Amino acid sequence: MTFNLHEDQPEDSPNSWEKRRDLCISVITSYSPMILCTQQGVKSQLDYLQQGLPGYDQFGVSRKGPQDTSDEHCTIFYDKEKLKGVEPPGFSFQVVNTNMDEFSPRARRRSALLTWQHIASLPPSLPVVYCGGFNTQKESTTGRFLLGRSREHGVVGDMRDVWPNARVRKNMSLIRTYHGFKGDKQGALEFLKLIFRALCLCWDRQTQDLHIDWILFRGRSLIPVLCEVVSDNMDGYYPSSHYPIFAEFLLPRTLRHVALSYGNMGSSQSPFVALSTKPPSLFDEFGYGDSMKGDSLSVKVNKLTSTKTQLPYSYYSLPYCQPEHIVDSAENLGEVLRGDRIENSPYVFKMREPQMCNVLCRKILDKKSAKAFKEKINDEYRVNMILDNLPVVVPIRRPDQENAVVYQHGFHVGLRGQYAGSKEEKHFIHNHLTFTVKFHKDPLADTARIVGFEVKPFSVKHEYEGEWNEKTRLTTCDPHAKRAVTSSESPQEVEEKNEIIFTYDVEFQESDIKWASRWDTYLLMADDQIHWFSIVNSLMIVLFLSGMVAMIMLRTLYRDISKYNQLETQEEAQEETGWKLVHGDVFRTPTNSDLLCVYVGTGVQFFGMILVMMIFALLGFLSPSNRGGLMTAMLLLWVFMGLFAGYSSARLYKLFKGTEWKKITLKTAFTFPATIFAIFFVLNALIWGQKSSGAVPFGTMFALVLLWFGISVPLVFVGSYIAFKKPAIEDPVKTNKIPRQIPEQAWYMNPAFSILIGGILPFGAVFIELFFILTSIWLHQFYYIFGFLFIVFVILIITCAEITVVLCYFQLCSEDYQWWWRSYLTSGSSALYLFLYAAFYFFTKLEITKPVSGVLYFGYMLIVSYAFFVLTGTIGFYACFWFTRLIYSSVKID
Repeated sequence: MTFNLHEDQPEDSPNSWEKRRDLCISVITSYSPMILCTQQGVKSQLDYLQQGLPGYDQFGVSRKGPQDTSDEHCTIFYDKEKLKGVEPPGFSFQVVNTNMDEFSPRARRRSALLTWQHIASLPPSLPVVYCGGFNTQKESTTGRFLLGRSREHGVVGDMRDVWPNARVRKNMSLIRTYHGFKGDKQGALEFLKLIFRALCLCWDRQTQDLHIDWILFRGRSLIPVLCEVVSDNMDGYYPSSHYPIFAEFLLPRTLRHVALSYGNMGSSQSPFVALSTKPPSLFDEFGYGDSMKGDSLSVKVNKLTSTKTQLPYSYYSLPYCQPEHIVDSAENLGEVLRGDRIENSPYVFKMREPQMCNVLCRKILDKKSAKAFKEKINDEYRVNMILDNLPVVVPIRRPDQENAVVYQHGFHVGLRGQYAGSKEEKHFIHNHLTFTVKFHKDPLADTARIVGFEVKPFSVKHEYEGEWNEKTRLTTCDPHAKRAVTSSESPQEVEEKNEIIFTYDVEFQESDIKWASRWDTYLLMADDQIHWFSIVNSLMIVLFLSGMVAMIMLRTLYRDISKYNQLETQEEAQEETGWKLVHGDVFRTPTNSDLLCVYVGTGVQFFGMILVMMIFALLGFLSPSNRGGLMTAMLLLWVFMGLFAGYSSARLYKLFKGTEWKKITLKTAFTFPATIFAIFFVLNALIWGQKSSGAVPFGTMFALVLLWFGISVPLVFVGSYIAFKKPAIEDPVKTNKIPRQIPEQAWYMNPAFSILIGGILPFGAVFIELFFILTSIWLHQFYYIFGFLFIVFVILIITCAEITVVLCYFQLCSEDYQWWWRSYLTSGSSALYLFLYAAFYFFTKLEITKPVSGVLYFGYMLIVSYAFFVLTGTIGFYACFWFTRLIYSSVKID
């Protein structure tokens, strides 16, 4: 890790060293780097770090020399238990730490040249890592020289940048490493630039041109596995004005020695130290590398969730045991919108080292704390934890199947019931956790990878002898006596002034499950037969409709067109009845044509978003292991599909002889998103009123608005501009000046009746899959059967198209030419059935009791139904649009 500590600030400054020094230590310990390269640290800062990092040794000099203690140092800390320094030439690899001049480009070039001359003097096969504060961009003269893209005094560097070469990169949206203690709260223009660069699907690795803190490397034996811009903070306060950079490398197991030497190079301070020889254990949010026995495993806590309230809360909203400093993990857009609040915890494991009855802390409940625990127990809240990017699960055996296990995500805060003959119902807290960490061992090395994370919660009223102190031994569980907690222990009641002792056990269990398959356990489908039944049922509907369409196209239309084309006199034509009689009105501009154009364009935007998202999901890019990835992808795809929305609405608007293209473009860009955003804002205000972590912060709301106004709206204008530059679509027949009178329709051709009938079959094609989707969303289960979902989506498209074509044909045969809106509403009416089914699901499957939670449910389902209406309506419209143009271009019109 390279970490610019930033010089001390005045005591009254919010960013003084005294106010952020503990956060610095907390961030460092959460990553546990074997090598920590620091810059701009003065003696007092470094001494405090040394006290807070007892497992580390340090060395380095001030830029004024070894005797100086007042100026900036470029000091390296290293894990003294895992590394040992040796003098050259006995070392096998080397690390260079530097802090270049921030004002003079010439000084930086000279520093880079001097450092490179040292690196070049080493054997080419020797692995070297070069990190620190370069105070310039990688496309500068200094950066290009070190990366081998330009010459300096006749020589060229051959370093490589870890960032674009790492297998895993974290926080790609942070395009700068210097933020001036502001984090990502930059100006509006720079923030928009940041979002565009970070979220663009065509991301170019070389665009990270605002990084001034780098980690470079040389040597084929060095394999960069991970690189992360560390943005950890505590309530918006940052440990430094620079983001630290964290990297991990895979090294040959033959490397065993490290170098400890340093040199002072003018304005560049460059001590040298070697890198870790340990095979990497990736930062725990990725779950990627190997861990050796004894390696630290940090458990992170996520939100508290309940299916009864649907209101998530931060883990530390309850008075649980806390670490010395609570550090928020960086979250992507989807995680924030989901209400995730991932934070560090006091739970620390050692790889493959079992622990028994570890005491976490002791709490005496006050009235407020007892009330908070009771409320969460009543609402059946569950605690969610994460280890190595795996969520904790509770294994439950299915009584109907032998050896079958179902996994529930998270464990209950507590339980409610009667105990010891008492008729009064009491609240008991789960204060003892027995964790089981499953690992898959590498047969060729003493390393392992985590493949499972399970927990069994217990409620235990712990007992002990004498007065409580740090060395007190419990009698209810004792590692020395090998007495473990069992379910027969007296439970811990939640009441005011009660003492609660939180403890945990850790067991390690070797597993045959390989790391690549570890998520399969979480995603097992127990209802695949139901999915296949749903698909077969939907295919039967499709075949039925396809038969009707085929009959219309191959028999009725062929016969009608042949008959119409053979008519010899105008009198004979007038005697005919059917769809040909309305040829002079069938392409007449409908009422509210502007609104139709807007909804068609929005539907195309939705269709493109869902289609691309399905493809990404089928290819495995949207795995549940990428927490929040699905929602982030949906938002980004929606934004970029604005191009097609503008194009589609403008093409249709020009067909209707519209001329005010800017007006229709603005309506397309704002009508649907503004409606959704208004509903979302009201719902978010309700969540905010409940003090739930599910409330989207105003900063994220501002980011959403920037995505909307900064990317989506301009793309809608671009698409509209392209469409208006193209010639208008020509109708196959001319439209009469005087509208034809529509004859009285049969009862079954009444618009309301036919529209409602038309929505039944599209809904019937998806309602079984809809059940599983609703269960996934509202009962907090994983949904990862995108293969089934894609098949159902294709069936939905075909069903919407065919039912609309059939009903459109019957409508035209009854001499009703007002098909434009009817075609949209026919398939779009399936959204009404979706909303009604959502209401049925609410009253039959959910146990939501709070009024606010009910409003949230129906508010979100209203948004989903509205989007479904736009999507299915657009599919039906284009099917009917194609159908009418096809049949009327196939007959002779005098």
